[in-house]
Amino acid sequence: MRLKEVAAKLGVELDAHSPAQAEVEISGVAGIEEARAGQVTFLTNPKYAFALKNTQASAVLVGKDHVGLPTATTAALRTKNPYFAFARAIELFYSAPKYVPGIHPTAVVDASAKIGKNAHIGAYAVVGKNVTIGDGCVLLPHVVVYEGVHIGNNFFAHAHAVVREHCRIGNDLILQNGAVVGADGFGFAKDDAGKWHKIVQSGTTLIGNGVEIQANACVDRASIGETRVADGAKIDNLVQVGHGSSVGEQTLLCAQVGLAGSTEVGSNVILAGQVGVAGHCKIGDGAIATAQSGIPNDVEGGKTVSGYPAIDNKQWLRSVAVFNKLPELAKAVRGASKRVPEE
Repeated sequence: MRLKEVAAKLGVELDAHSPAQAEVEISGVAGIEEARAGQVTFLTNPKYAFALKNTQASAVLVGKDHVGLPTATTAALRTKNPYFAFARAIELFYSAPKYVPGIHPTAVVDASAKIGKNAHIGAYAVVGKNVTIGDGCVLLPHVVVYEGVHIGNNFFAHAHAVVREHCRIGNDLILQNGAVVGADGFGFAKDDAGKWHKIVQSGTTLIGNGVEIQANACVDRASIGETRVADGAKIDNLVQVGHGSSVGEQTLLCAQVGLAGSTEVGSNVILAGQVGVAGHCKIGDGAIATAQSGIPNDVEGGKTVSGYPAIDNKQWLRSVAVFNKLPELAKAVRGASKRVPEE
């Protein structure tokens, strides 16, 4: 595919050194430091601006206001969102596996299940009683869908993903390997003898449209009522969404985030890696928690918080700067105390 064709498909502005450069054949994409001739890369983080001087890429996706062309052999592809354009460029050159419609002989599909058109159901997959799955579904080997589940169109479940009984799932859901939707919530009460008694998790889990749940993440069912994940939310590997929690639209839960039961997370929230949220907390729309933050209380919408207990990010950064100087401050205090004459 020629560079000018790539630019047209991505809807970006081609800024080349010469007309001939627009005819260069493009074979793929790569990072800015690894890219070679015939590849497209991107620049969004100023930290990597130095790499433009040495990149061998044939073209670089940059912002519209980027000054100048990268090198004598590298064209600029200008767009207001270089990172998104790069994501789309990957799609131009990557051919995902194709799954032919059909049900593998070793799959077990209950006679009462209703499966839509063009379904691919792989080896040893199991679909239970009274399940409904829409058109275009792909269930790879060892996927299990319990009884009473309702799933929309274009459901894609990688090997060993599980959807538990009576869950409700919208369209365009992706479950990565080992993801579990609707497992029992962690609920126990002590009896009079001091022993833990399991609280029946009688509720369900509702997942909206366009959601992706990645490898070995768990979205638990509610003890009563519902656990909800709204449209467009993305849940990373090893995330725990506790029973009765809700996750808003277009929210990101990054790797190893943990939501205790009955947590309410708003829309367009970002919880970075290993953030933990105590139960019954509310996190407002557009809030951001940086990596390893611990959130024991509600967070206002639009706030960026850090640390434990999580506080305003700027305050946290100032506090960390002071913390790093504590040994020097302690030494200075000890020295000053020695110089004070005793009465």
